[in-house]
This record gives sequence, C-alpha cells and structure tokens, in this order.
Amino acid sequence: MARRDNRNPRSRGPRDEERGEELDERVIDISRVAKVIKGGRRFAFRTVIVVGDNKGRVGVGVGKSRIVPDAIRKATDRARRNLKHVNLAGTTIPHEVLARHAGAEVLLKPASPGTGVIAGGGVRAVLEAAGVRDILTKSMGSANVLNVVYATLEALSELKDAETEAVRRGKDVKDVKPFWDRKKNGQPHD
Repeated sequence: MARRDNRNPRSRGPRDEERGEELDERVIDISRVAKVIKGGRRFAFRTVIVVGDNKGRVGVGVGKSRIVPDAIRKATDRARRNLKHVNLAGTTIPHEVLARHAGAEVLLKPASPGTGVIAGGGVRAVLEAAGVRDILTKSMGSANVLNVVYATLEALSELKDAETEAVRRGKDVKDVKPFWDRKKNGQPHD
C-alpha cells in the first residue's frame, strides 16, 4: 500500500496549491436528501461542485454527508480528480453541440466575441469554470440541476478541435472556423 502524504491524512499526492495550479471552485447546489431506515428517516446533504482552471479543464463532483462542510469537501475532492480537457476556440467553442443526460438536454452554440455567457444556473457555472467567455445555450427537458450539469459536461466532452472537424466534414480548416474568424481574414461568410 502506498504511503500517504504526512501533511494531510486525506491527501493522495501533491496538492494543487503546491503545483502552482489555481482552480476555480463553485458550489452549484446543496440539497437535503433522506434515506429511509427502520427507525424513520436519516437526513444528509448532497452538494454539487464544479472545479475548473478557466483554461480548458473542468470537473464536476458530488458529495454526500450528514454535515454540509464534509459534503462540500468530498465533492471538491471528486471534482479535482475528475478534471477533463475541453477543446475551445479562443473564448468560445469550436462548433454547435447538443448533449443529453437522463432527462436533461443542453444545446451549446458558439458566439462572437463580446457576447458573454448566455446561460443560467449549472450550465453557466460549468462553462465559466472551463474558460468559455462567449456562448449561447439552451437547456431543454428536465431542470434537475445535477442532470443539467452532467449534460453540459457531456456536451463539452463531445467538442472537437477545428482540424478534426474539418477532416470529418471533408472541408478545409478555414471553412470550418466561425464566420467572425473568416471575416477577420477577408473570407466571405455564408
């Protein structure tokens, strides 16, 4: 069995602060949940946390505990362990994407610079933590916060970079880029 770090008994390796990594943590949801046992109900708290570096990496964690601080700590640890890379195109996403998780469906569309993050709730938190600054979104179906967050994460994981998408479509990379990038380079837009 590997020996743990002496500074923190729960640590699994070098801490993020020691590696010089500054992560953006956001509490999305804290809800009270109940487990029915023989003597009645046992209440606990479920927290949903999103962690990102604002440069294309984002992770979501869920933690449950009888007290809120422990639930937040558990969720943060899980989110840090589950960081995933996201393909970005400057301050937006490279192409439109639609993803579904359970009953929640999320549509993400690239937007021109200066638009801002047009999203609400959990979708906004995940996108801002990932480093997206200009995007249009639509959340459809279920409004369950956890499912919406997972659908957003699924949509971000489906994003391809411009070169991969150009090869898939059989087009030139210049033709796949958003119209505002083509406009800057003197190409006509569709």
